[in-house]
Amino acid sequence: MLKLMPLSEARSLPFWRRPVTLLFAMAIIMPIAFNAWSALLNNFVIEVANFDGADIGLLHTVREIPGFLAVGVIAVILFIREQVLAMISLMLLGVATAVTAWFPSLGGLLFVTLFSSIGFHYYETVNQSLQLQWLPIDRAPQVLGWLVAMGSAATMVVYGVIVLTWDRFDLSYNAVFMAAGGLAAVLALFCLVAYPQFDSPTAQTKKLVLRRRYWLYYALQFMAGARRQIFVVFAGFMMVEKFGFEVHELTSLYLINLAINMMAAPLLGKAVSRFGERRTLIFEYTGLAIVFAAYGGIYWFGWGVLLAAILYVADHVLFALALALKTYFQKIADPADIAPTAAVAFTINHIAAVFLPALLGLLWVVSPGAVFAMAAMMALVSLGLSLLIPRHPEPGNETVLSKYAPAPAE
Repeated sequence: MLKLMPLSEARSLPFWRRPVTLLFAMAIIMPIAFNAWSALLNNFVIEVANFDGADIGLLHTVREIPGFLAVGVIAVILFIREQVLAMISLMLLGVATAVTAWFPSLGGLLFVTLFSSIGFHYYETVNQSLQLQWLPIDRAPQVLGWLVAMGSAATMVVYGVIVLTWDRFDLSYNAVFMAAGGLAAVLALFCLVAYPQFDSPTAQTKKLVLRRRYWLYYALQFMAGARRQIFVVFAGFMMVEKFGFEVHELTSLYLINLAINMMAAPLLGKAVSRFGERRTLIFEYTGLAIVFAAYGGIYWFGWGVLLAAILYVADHVLFALALALKTYFQKIADPADIAPTAAVAFTINHIAAVFLPALLGLLWVVSPGAVFAMAAMMALVSLGLSLLIPRHPEPGNETVLSKYAPAPAE
């Protein structure tokens, strides 16, 4: 039976068995499976499964269905502790990644991607909850920045191995999927048995929670999910389809991006602490609007591959600032609401993700530039919403409009 330990007593453990160390371990394990899958996916589906834009859009729509159903985590944690669910989800992600190349058809890839996505999205939901429960508010932005950097470092190792070995050893897609997915599953199993079960000081509400005072957080999550899908689905696909990037070339671009993110993420965490969530998110969404408009310019004005690569890296750096959305919620939330609201937020984040990739995949066939124009408009909507975040968010001061609102009946 797994040992239970109050969070307050965790300091008595060796450093490698403490809660924050487990967060860093999870930040390493997830990218091993997910980003190896991501690095190979666009080339695999084009070269082996003969996908077009509509097919890739459908695949990502199916991939996002478990994210839309992440609210189901609330029911699961009635029976399974969040920490255990995180490890089981990582193992499912690893196993599904390992067998991806066994299904080189649209139907087969839809099937295995669904299981991979259940592992990924349930892990991400619980991971966000554990981060906000285990990290003190005053240190959360800095530690979240370091966690982003650690994830980038793990991904960089995965991509580096692919770049150095793909051509030299004439690797197959199956070999890489099996190695990355298998390693992630084994490491998750180790963490399941090696760490105590940490009890947070505040018991989590284990039912659906929708609070009026969190409305701005919900709205920002919805727009983030809609906008992010366009980048995740189509930016890498563009590099392969339009510019003919091969596996090692696309992975080299990822490596450049990760090296920058490793250096930038801890600094971005400090920036959130210094400038606050309001200013940080205003900066992020302004930058994203410019980046997506420039993506459209690649198709409208024939701009070249160098600019496309620069934009790809800039988008990832700006995305790291999304940690400010987590800390904004941490500051306004009832501590007991963190787990159920993480699940609700993930579902809200994925509402648009269920239908946007398939619909925009059809639009992509007609006008790729229009897809990126839509993303730029979404970033501008997010910018408008970010202006409603107060300089010092806290319960009772969730938005700049809070002082004009009647006391909520909850």
